[in-house]
Amino acid sequence: MALPAALMLASMMLTTSAAWFEASIAQARLSASVHEHLRATQAADAALELCSDALREGIAPVQPALPGLPPAWTQAGNFDGPSAYEPIPSWPGSVRAPQCVIEAVPVGGGSDGHAYRITARGFGATPAAQAWLQRAIRYEDGRERRAWRRIVAIPEH
Repeated sequence: MALPAALMLASMMLTTSAAWFEASIAQARLSASVHEHLRATQAADAALELCSDALREGIAPVQPALPGLPPAWTQAGNFDGPSAYEPIPSWPGSVRAPQCVIEAVPVGGGSDGHAYRITARGFGATPAAQAWLQRAIRYEDGRERRAWRRIVAIPEH
């Protein structure tokens, strides 16, 4: 009678141990994913700042405003071609250097100002770990105005 009870207790302990082991593996994967997303976001944020500075200095390539076409950052090839700008050669722990695409945005209302949309992409330790940030900058009457900043969805390839 004691043997079946001991076997049942041992199997319950084994099942509980296996469940805790699976839970700890899932938690470790979640932690690694969050860490890589934070690394990619920091890389994209740094690229956004550096590309804003490069735009102000006139050293970064700028896509022209083309009415009737979708924004340049939504087209898959723009981040792989000559219009992508890498403000720094690498980012610690990232698989690739952060990038940005700067595109001119039409300014309405007869203003003589200029507006730009900067989209930055940062990477984590794998190509799948990406973060995308965007900022709009408007230059008018000798002043710079940074209108907004947001996280954007990865464009369809």
